[in-house]
Amino acid sequence: MKWLHLSLISQEAKLAVAKLPEGQAIIGRCDQPGVGMHYIDHGLRLAAGAALALCLSLGFGQEARALYDVQPGEVSGKPGSIIRVWPFAGGGPSGAGSTAFRILYRSTGLDGEPIAVSGAIFIPPGAPPAEGRNVIAWAHPTSGVVEACAPSLMPDLAGQIWGLAEMMAKGYVVVATDYPGLGTPGIHPYLIGVSEGRAVLDSVRAARDLPDAGASNRFAVWGHSQGGHASLYTGELAASYAPDLKLVGVAAAAPATYLIELFDADKASPTGKELTAMALYAWSKLYRDPATSLVEPAAMPVFEKMATDCIESIAEFAAIENAEKPLNQETYLKADPTEVEPWRGIMQRNSPGQEPAGAPVFLAQGTADTTVRPEITKQFGEALCKQGTRVEFILLNGVSHTFAAKDSVGQALAWMGDRFRGAPAPSVCEH
Repeated sequence: MKWLHLSLISQEAKLAVAKLPEGQAIIGRCDQPGVGMHYIDHGLRLAAGAALALCLSLGFGQEARALYDVQPGEVSGKPGSIIRVWPFAGGGPSGAGSTAFRILYRSTGLDGEPIAVSGAIFIPPGAPPAEGRNVIAWAHPTSGVVEACAPSLMPDLAGQIWGLAEMMAKGYVVVATDYPGLGTPGIHPYLIGVSEGRAVLDSVRAARDLPDAGASNRFAVWGHSQGGHASLYTGELAASYAPDLKLVGVAAAAPATYLIELFDADKASPTGKELTAMALYAWSKLYRDPATSLVEPAAMPVFEKMATDCIESIAEFAAIENAEKPLNQETYLKADPTEVEPWRGIMQRNSPGQEPAGAPVFLAQGTADTTVRPEITKQFGEALCKQGTRVEFILLNGVSHTFAAKDSVGQALAWMGDRFRGAPAPSVCEH
């Protein structure tokens, strides 16, 4: 058992620790970094950051994951309320002067049960305006379907949120959920819309639960790929699940929409096989229908390796192809999951657009995307128009799936800024 002693902390941090209210502590065991590292007030960030940074520098990075473990009795509570918060040392964008925290907050599971969800929050420098800061909820693309694949566990989370520095400069609070089952124990309900939407909405509530964030109830949601799917479901669920929040707009880059069509179009590609493996692995665990009912026995070892991979960077796509190659030599699936139950039904039920969008929608799509096909996103946008939704559709010439968010973030931020200002939403539906 290792303890962090106050004498190892800088003089500045000691002075901040001296401001602790009676009965609160920030210095504790490094093998249980969550002990005492709860959110206190703005003046204590330095001390908390120094404490956690020293724990990590002494080689306790793995132990930091224990912060995601939830103790009995911690989960019950109001959705969006904070369970635990601790400094994300070096987690903010370089030069932005922002403050970053990892958070563990309460949400609602698929059966209505209370669950814990992890994530991160980025707070811009300076005092918030009297009316509070606007919030952008970031919904991340596929990172994997197992606990270790949580983006908030990755050291460069800020580098994976395109436009984060600009968001900080504009004074937005940015909150980034991991989704259930990533970071926290349990099964990740991959591409299950209600799970993603609730996690995003409760992340905004969690931002409001941090006093120093200064977050208002006004927010926009911005996501890529799986995160685009999450963003669309956030819009559909916002009014019924979180009437205390005010959603101004839904922005999605290369979103997963019509899942049957997307999985069918991708089934022959390496990336498609990786995503199919992840989906089948997660759904088989979630709905207790063994993957062996669909996956050939000889392919199971490679299938499980693919399904439990984490996608952490662009370089991971090369690793995906290397992991997939053995499947080129043998039959992967006994049947097409887009044609047989329960898999087809899961895809159908979790395709967005079956309920009102809930707010104006911004869609960005690369023409060179072979993972989310442009024609499918265009079809989805046209369906939103028929519903009466105001839709902005941006086509990114020559842009692949990987860079859809990167190459559209400037336009997305301008569009979200106009929604926060109350400007009328433009719409391609009128052309």
